[in-house]
Amino acid sequence: MASTIIVAIVAVVVALLIAVPVTCKVAVNNKTQKDAEIVGTAEDRARSIIDEALKAAETKKREALLEVKEESLRTKNELEKETKERRNELQKYERRVLSKEESVDKKADVVEKREAECTAKIAELQKREKKVEELEQKGVQELERISGLTSDQAKDELLRSVEDDVKVDVARLYKELEHKAKDEADKKAKEYVVNAIQKCAVDHVAETTISVVQLPSDEMKGRIIGREGRNIRTLETLTGVDLIIDDTPEAVVLSAFDPIRREIARVALEKLIVDGRIHPARIEEMVEKAQREVEAQIREDGENAAMDVGVHGIHPELLKLLGRMKFRSSYGQNALKHSIEVAQLSGILAGEIGVDVRMAKRAGLLHDIGKSIDHEVEGSHIQIGVDLCKKYKESPIVINTVASHHGDVEPESLIACIVQAADAISAARPGARRETLETYTNRLKQLEDITNEFKGVDKSFAIQAGREIRVMVVPEHVTDADMVLLARDIAKQIEAELEYPGQIKVNVIRESRAVDYAK
Repeated sequence: MASTIIVAIVAVVVALLIAVPVTCKVAVNNKTQKDAEIVGTAEDRARSIIDEALKAAETKKREALLEVKEESLRTKNELEKETKERRNELQKYERRVLSKEESVDKKADVVEKREAECTAKIAELQKREKKVEELEQKGVQELERISGLTSDQAKDELLRSVEDDVKVDVARLYKELEHKAKDEADKKAKEYVVNAIQKCAVDHVAETTISVVQLPSDEMKGRIIGREGRNIRTLETLTGVDLIIDDTPEAVVLSAFDPIRREIARVALEKLIVDGRIHPARIEEMVEKAQREVEAQIREDGENAAMDVGVHGIHPELLKLLGRMKFRSSYGQNALKHSIEVAQLSGILAGEIGVDVRMAKRAGLLHDIGKSIDHEVEGSHIQIGVDLCKKYKESPIVINTVASHHGDVEPESLIACIVQAADAISAARPGARRETLETYTNRLKQLEDITNEFKGVDKSFAIQAGREIRVMVVPEHVTDADMVLLARDIAKQIEAELEYPGQIKVNVIRESRAVDYAK
């Protein structure tokens, strides 16, 4: 069975081995025929595609050639058109240049003709000028012969007549302008000054070099003197003040040029009188206490002055120096009261004019700050005040105001001019300051001497306490026109040589009299 199966299997394998090659060969033959048919068909299609491609390429080539030819023709036409336009423009420019050359040639011909004409005219004018000069010279000679004067003499005579006429005209014009300017300026100035004075009301007390202390009884004089004068010597030594105890009932006089020391002595003495215990140790204690009180009062007075005026931000040391001015007087006028008044007047004037009111008040309050220590430091109160303001960082406007309020330097701001005016108003107000008789008489004499020096002045009289100088001139030497100029020259000379408060009126009087007698 098994062998049969094996035989059968072998037979099947043999049969398969024989059948597979035969089958493969048959299949290969069939495929070869089909491939040959496909290849033939593909070759035919390839040939037809190539033919069509060649035909299409030929067509494209012809179209491209046509487009190139058309583009070249269009470019050629454009170039020809542009060339033609450029040629036309060039022709136009050539024609324009030719026409301009022709016009330039014509103008050159005209200019040449005019130059020739001008040359001829210049030559003719030169001839005429020579002829005119000759005629003028002959005319001058003839005039000199007729008048009997040379040309220089005639010129001098003419200048003298013209000078007299001009002097009269100048004097008249000067007088008119001066009157007009004075009327307008006086009106405004009076308005400002009167308003300022009306709005400012301050108290003035005449300061002296002595203080009087009232005593409860004459018995107190002996206690002040003390045993063998020890009490009075101690008080005088500690304060530097002279105590005058005389027959004046119930009063002791304190004398000293330093007002602060005098005030310390007054306060200490009043405290001793109230306390009743007067001996050297108690005197020393009271003097020290009085010094502290006076220093506190000085500081308070400075602060009150600044507060009254409305000025803030002043350095404490300047306030202290300002308070010291309460004990300083100038021509009998209290320095602190004067500074407060100047500050108030400056603020009012600044408000009228339209400048910084606060800065004007500040400058007015500090303008005399140098007087607080001018008896301790060398130099004028102006220079001392400038140094103090620079030391305590005041503004340049305030520094210049302090330096210029007496005219030592030029004012650099309107505020400086305002403070000058306010200072003059405060100082020149009647009753503000007292003047010694000797100074007053010297000023009147100097005023008359200055006036009498001028040519043509006969006599002069200082009247109205030196506020007016009345000048009598010789009428034969001074004309009406000369009077105006003479008054101005006298006023200028007085301003330059004399120091005075307020202003001085110069009144020139010319009088002509005719006298005859009936017989």
